[in-house]
Amino acid sequence: MVFETPVTILLVGIGGYGNTYLDLLFKEGAAHQAILVGVVDIHPERSDYYSRIVDQGIPIYSTIEDFFEQAYADLTIISTPIHLHAQHSCFAMRQGSHVLCEKPMCASLSEAKEMIGARNETNTFLAIGFNWSFTPAVQRLKADVINGVFGKPLRLKTIALWPRTRDYYTRSSWAGKTYSSNGQPIFDSVANNATAHFLHHMFYILGKEMHTSIALKTVTAELYRANPIETFDTCATRIITENDIEILFYASHAVETYQGPHFVFEFENATLTYSMDEEERQVIAHFNDGSKKYYADPEQERPRKLWTCIEAVRTHSNQVLCGPEAAASHMLAIHAMHQSVPEAIAFPEQIKRFDSDTKLTWVTGLSEGLMECYSQGILPSESGLVWSRRGKTIAVDHSWLPFNQKI
Repeated sequence: MVFETPVTILLVGIGGYGNTYLDLLFKEGAAHQAILVGVVDIHPERSDYYSRIVDQGIPIYSTIEDFFEQAYADLTIISTPIHLHAQHSCFAMRQGSHVLCEKPMCASLSEAKEMIGARNETNTFLAIGFNWSFTPAVQRLKADVINGVFGKPLRLKTIALWPRTRDYYTRSSWAGKTYSSNGQPIFDSVANNATAHFLHHMFYILGKEMHTSIALKTVTAELYRANPIETFDTCATRIITENDIEILFYASHAVETYQGPHFVFEFENATLTYSMDEEERQVIAHFNDGSKKYYADPEQERPRKLWTCIEAVRTHSNQVLCGPEAAASHMLAIHAMHQSVPEAIAFPEQIKRFDSDTKLTWVTGLSEGLMECYSQGILPSESGLVWSRRGKTIAVDHSWLPFNQKI
C-alpha cells in the first residue's frame, strides 16, 4: 500500500546503537515509507554513516532543541546515553512527536514519572526499545501465557554470559558509571544494558495484558565486579512477583566465552525453553503430556520495534506493545538491585585474569559456577562459592506509578 505522506523521523544519537537505526532506515526506510529528516549528535563524525548523512543532505543538529526550533518529526528515536533518555524523550513528546526510546527506559523513579506524565499530557506514544517485546513470536507466546495455555506460571530463569573487553568500558564517559559528572543517575551495568532485554522479557511475558509487565514484590541481588567500574559486571538475582512467582536472572561480562541467553520457564502444564547457542534457535513449549509447541526465534526479528512504531504513527495508535507500563518493572528491578547491594563486591584478585591481546578481564570458574547456579535455581551464596555474598531483600513499591491501573 502506498501512503500519500511518509512518516518523518528524527534520530537523536547516531553513534553506538544509533548506527543500527541508520542502517535500517537507509536500507528499508523507503519500503516502510519513512524518511529521516534530521539527526542530532554532538560528534556526528563518529558515526559509521556520517558520510552518507552528509551526501544525502540530511540536516545535522547539535541538540534536539535546535532541531525542533526549525523542523518537526512524526517520530523521534532516542538512542542517547541512559541518563539522557528522560530529558530527550520528554522534550520530543512535548513538541508533539511520538517517541521510540532505547532501553532501558531511564535510571530513576523521578525520571519515569516525568516520562509517563509527558506521554499522558501530550497524547503521544512512548515506546521503549526492548527488542523481543515487539516481535510476533513473543506476542504469540505472551498471548498463550495470558490465555492459560501452559497453566499457572511457577518459576522463570534466564542466564546470559556475554564477555566485554576493556574497550567496551572505555568507549564512553558513562559506561559502567552510577552517575554522570553532573549527578544524573545512569546505573549502567550488565543487567541495565547489554542483557537488559532478557531480564525485562521475563517480566513482560508474565504481564496480565499485552502491553504490561508483572508487578514485583521483592528483589534479592548479588552484584559483583571484575572490571574497574562503579557498578557491576556480574549479577545473580532472585525476584518474587506480586503473585509469588520466582524469577531468577544470572548475567556476566567477566567470562571468557559467550553463552546464552538460555531460559527455562516452568508452568503447571508445560516448560518453555530457549537457547541462543542452538543451531536452530526457537522457543519450545514442552507440555507435560509429551506434546510440543514451537515459537520463532525472537532474536531474528530485532528490527520489528522500528517498523511497529512507524506503523503506530501512521495509524494514530497510542497503544504500543512495549511502553512505560511494560518497561517500568525492569527499571524498578534495577533500582532494587542497587538497594540490595549498594556497592558491588570485587572479585578476589587471585581468581581474576586479564588477556592483554583481547583486553578481556574474566574470573576463573565464574562461567561454570553461574551455570551450575542456573541449573539448580539457586544464588551463588547458596552454592558455597567462597567469593559470594548475598544482598538484602528489598520490597518493591509500585504504588507511585501514575498509571490508570496497576501493572
